[in-house]
Amino acid sequence: MGERGVRNQDGTPTLLTEEDLWLFAEGAHRRLYEVLGAHLVTVGGKAGTLFSVWAPEAEAVSVVGDFNGWHGDRNPMRPHRESGIWECFVPGVGRGALYKYHLVSRHGPRVLKADPFAFYCEVPPRSASVVWDLSYRWGDAPWLRERGRRHALDAPIAIYEVHLGSWRRMDDGRYLPYRELAPLLAAYVKEMGFTHVEFLPVMEHPYYGSWGYQTTGYFAPTSRYGTPQEFMALVDHLHQRGIGVILDWVPSHFATDGHGLGQFDGSHLYEHADPRRGIHPDWGSYTFNYSRHEVRSFLLSSALFWLEVYHADGLRLDAVASMLYLDYSRKAGEWIPNERGGREDLAAIAFLRQLNEAVYGEHPDVQTYAEESTAWPMVSRPTSMGGLGFGLKWDMGWMHDTLLYMSKDPIHRKHHHDRLTFRMLYASHENFVLPLSHDEVVHGKGSLVGKMPGDDWQKFANLRLLLGYMYGSAGKKLLFMGGELGPWGEWDHERTLEWSLLEYGPHRGLQRWVADLNRLYRSEPALHARDCGDIGFQWVEPNDAASSVVAFLRWGRGEREVVLVVGNFTPVVRLGYRVGVPYPGRWGELLNSDATDYSGSGQGNLGGVEAEPIPGQGFAQSLSLTLPPLGILFLKPA
Repeated sequence: MGERGVRNQDGTPTLLTEEDLWLFAEGAHRRLYEVLGAHLVTVGGKAGTLFSVWAPEAEAVSVVGDFNGWHGDRNPMRPHRESGIWECFVPGVGRGALYKYHLVSRHGPRVLKADPFAFYCEVPPRSASVVWDLSYRWGDAPWLRERGRRHALDAPIAIYEVHLGSWRRMDDGRYLPYRELAPLLAAYVKEMGFTHVEFLPVMEHPYYGSWGYQTTGYFAPTSRYGTPQEFMALVDHLHQRGIGVILDWVPSHFATDGHGLGQFDGSHLYEHADPRRGIHPDWGSYTFNYSRHEVRSFLLSSALFWLEVYHADGLRLDAVASMLYLDYSRKAGEWIPNERGGREDLAAIAFLRQLNEAVYGEHPDVQTYAEESTAWPMVSRPTSMGGLGFGLKWDMGWMHDTLLYMSKDPIHRKHHHDRLTFRMLYASHENFVLPLSHDEVVHGKGSLVGKMPGDDWQKFANLRLLLGYMYGSAGKKLLFMGGELGPWGEWDHERTLEWSLLEYGPHRGLQRWVADLNRLYRSEPALHARDCGDIGFQWVEPNDAASSVVAFLRWGRGEREVVLVVGNFTPVVRLGYRVGVPYPGRWGELLNSDATDYSGSGQGNLGGVEAEPIPGQGFAQSLSLTLPPLGILFLKPA
């Protein structure tokens, strides 16, 4: 690279400007990764690496690595004025060099830390940072030009949630690298009809079993599967196949591993000092101190880094509820009220609003997603209205209620009918994603098909019914990988998905059902155009608890853009079941989960039904339908 940066007053090289320092201290810097960390530069005609690290409580800092024998006295760093940042330029250090920071704290301990802004890391369990550049020639310009349309709230968004280490592996059990995953994953997602993939955190993490949710490298994709450029190639390939990429990102807590952010310079730099604020009670991890301006700059920069450098199309924030409430998972006496005496974390709330304003201010064509499990109001409403500013929110209540209902023996479902209907009391309050995520198939919860009651045939019929009900309901869709295969056991991150199951009819039929649901969801505006806000949803039959049947209409915005969805949640074939409809004439059967193509019993309506001038449910005409056992129908006027 050519000459870069500015000079300090003593003539030493730096990338930091006065504006950088001011924005950093104000908690408003959005691109710290451009000035902190390790950067390949040429200074005075000499190529090397300029190292910069924030460590305000350090008495001395040096960079150590394979280029100086890991000796702490070879390359001391200089403090950059009063900013708490230390710098040094080391000539001859190039791409691929291993390094860490050796810090002597004012508080006594000497620590050896990885670079918080490292672009690349050693493969765990090794923990050194790696000097790296981020050059890459992208080929996704057509996708970027039109992605705003694909992420609009009236667009079909069907997300395939993926854990890269276990979606597919080599025959000997080794991970597939990013570049080998790219064509396989893109082809499969395209074939299945999903619009997006969402990756469980790819940011570097020491413990593989954390699935990435215990992060150490907020600017580095995990090296388990390859280099930064190879991860770029994966994103690029997906984009070129018309598939969006959402990344799980974890600003709620971080790993306590010794080389990470915790007690970075011997002080509680990134985390709260008081364990009632600084330790996450569920995971024993550190929680960020959102009151500290520099920490907010760090997190803002990380979020925008993945959107800008890696072309991500969205960020899904994990465990947002744990950020909002000071007493989250804490008993009385284990938490500290805010300055108003309340339980809300005011600093975290302010940070989330700042984050969403920054993301949408600079990238209005992406989306942010909140995994928020409480009834916090206006999560997906603009900050100007008092909302948190997210684009969409996971509907955890729908997931919990629906899975609880589906787990009941059909003979008892009539006593729990409100689990199906309650959601529509609040469905327009947020922009929702309906998730059947990884959280529902781990920690002893079993697989999706394993949750279903009945014999094997009924279990698969119930699962097809569940998925059809999700796709018929208002909201964007998310399905964790493997849910389309119907594995009997819950997900195991140490193994590849059970692709061999597709040798068997029920599993193959389930996979085809998911693909056809995605096709229908994308092709019918009535099923996606009014998913959010102005919900095009109308109950036809919400009250037939005795038969465990529901029927509703989904409306688009155009003339006669309507789809009728009818679900029968019992194993009884219901002949002549009358459902009112808004239009006379023939209603074609678009999909039937009981079709033999899906390993169903073949009960149905021979492709369609003529409306009769018999009033029903407030309409002047109605259909006489055959409702298949544990089945769901999608119909449309001709």
